[in-house]
Amino acid sequence: MFPNQHKFHIPVMGLAFTIDSPIKVAQYGIASAISVMDDRLNELMRKHYYEYINKPFFPIPTKDDNHREKRITDYLNLVNSIVSTQIEKLKKSVFETGSEIVKYFEMLPNESKLKQLYLKMCETSNTVEKASIESELRNNITAGSIDVNIMTKLDKNNFSKDGSLIENGSDALAALRGYANSNLTNTSLVLSAGMNPRLYNYMEQFRAFDAKGPGVFEKKIAIKVSDYRSALIQGKYLAKKGIWISEYRIESGLNCGGHAFATDGYLMGPILEEFKQKRQELSSSLFEIYNKAQEAKSGISFSEPHPIKLSVQGGIGTNEEHNFLCSYYGVESTGWGTPFLLVPEATTVDSNTLALLQKATKQDIFLSKNSPLGVPFHYLKNTSADIEKKDRIKHGKPGSPCTEKHLVNNTEFTKDPICTASTKYQLLKIKQLKSLDLPKEQYEEELQNVLDKECLCIGLSNSASVKYDQPFLKNLNAVTICPGPNIAHFSKVVSLQEMIDHIYGRTNVITDANRPHVFINELFIYIDYFEKQLSEEQRNWDLKKEKYFTTFYTQLLTGIQYYRELNLTGLNEIEKEAFQNNLSFAENKLMAVFENWCSAQIS
Repeated sequence: MFPNQHKFHIPVMGLAFTIDSPIKVAQYGIASAISVMDDRLNELMRKHYYEYINKPFFPIPTKDDNHREKRITDYLNLVNSIVSTQIEKLKKSVFETGSEIVKYFEMLPNESKLKQLYLKMCETSNTVEKASIESELRNNITAGSIDVNIMTKLDKNNFSKDGSLIENGSDALAALRGYANSNLTNTSLVLSAGMNPRLYNYMEQFRAFDAKGPGVFEKKIAIKVSDYRSALIQGKYLAKKGIWISEYRIESGLNCGGHAFATDGYLMGPILEEFKQKRQELSSSLFEIYNKAQEAKSGISFSEPHPIKLSVQGGIGTNEEHNFLCSYYGVESTGWGTPFLLVPEATTVDSNTLALLQKATKQDIFLSKNSPLGVPFHYLKNTSADIEKKDRIKHGKPGSPCTEKHLVNNTEFTKDPICTASTKYQLLKIKQLKSLDLPKEQYEEELQNVLDKECLCIGLSNSASVKYDQPFLKNLNAVTICPGPNIAHFSKVVSLQEMIDHIYGRTNVITDANRPHVFINELFIYIDYFEKQLSEEQRNWDLKKEKYFTTFYTQLLTGIQYYRELNLTGLNEIEKEAFQNNLSFAENKLMAVFENWCSAQIS
């Protein structure tokens, strides 16, 4: 076998944008992740794809017990079945120009052993040898991993009709069961947004996550982290339950799409360096805890740790960056999310939103306060959801109808949690603000924070309804999209093959010739974020905040120094000089921002 042929993956994006990506790309050996947090969207996609394959669709209504879990399980089984059929068909196709089997091998990285075997087959004139190689190639075609993402903090409790709490019926726990009970194999459950003890404790009950042998898992666990400390803490927590983390997906704190979980000034390069230096230590320390727990739980122990895969994602945009991250830091895969929003063969983006993405500039993407979770959220201006929100505000009806309730988390005015993007909450909050007799500037700032909040449950799922002409929930048809800042450098729709050729350095689809290195982009995003944080906390200054901001500042300076000493292979001399010049510019800007803040505190 020739495992892990591709060296990149497509991370989860929004709710709808990668909801069916495996159906589009898994047949070519490409891994991608599905979000299962919106079971209504899963139901919509079940309807679409059962009709697509000419099989009867049987709805799973919300009145059914465990409807959320059942919808998720059946959709994942459906995706798996479609991909399996695609693979069998692909294996039987003819090796001729334009065929699916040729497309499969042409897209592989040139250094892949399977690609080398394919090229040998193309070059040989010996019919017997050609037939033998063709057979071997067919036998080694494998589907890309159909991964499933659960955003751990989206874990709303659910209640029965009589108002009693449903045991183990919360959103995240039901989603976990939905995945665990599916027939997916050799795939990963990707846990993001930090640790949820209730979810992690519940995982212990499922044998699907147990090792079947050294390094052999039916279903693997991958955790998205932004630093080494988080990886170690979460790894130990699960190891104590006999659960092994097979992959750490290291994501930039700010240079990513969707929700952004900023570190305290720790940059991607230094974070990867720590993983590189402590990789063996991480594996050994977790294995000692895991093995004891595993033996106590099942009577089975292992002689050595299971493999741990490292991957990295967030703002990567060139083959040189991809190669450097893989070769220098030893990561096995790089995540490419935002650029694939411009690849209709890979993601599900409606035509109007696709047009906005193509025109997007740096000024059109910003780190907003639009998420009801209170977490910074990358946002594209002028989407249909953005226009609809502003229109509601203009007509004195701020907020949105709260139909899905996945993000209900506020009890400021109500006994039961409500969503801060809901009309109910926003009207109550605005009424309170008006009663406080705040200074005009402060009132307007706090009012804007309220009005910024936007319904993401519907907005991030509607692209699929538009794309596949499926019914909207209660006629709510607006679309929200949350690309990373990297979208400003990719401005044209490309084919799947073109994007993969770009990743592997066989072509270039970047439209901005002056795009800075991924490390530089992230650094400036962090400095802008730091400056904004300093400004917003001006009124609430105390010694604790002073310590936090000083640490943040120091870590950014440390990161800049680390980059100064880094030998960036793959860049020419002009590019290396530009990299160093950008570091100097960033350092000067950072120092000026901090000094101005310090002066303001003294005065």
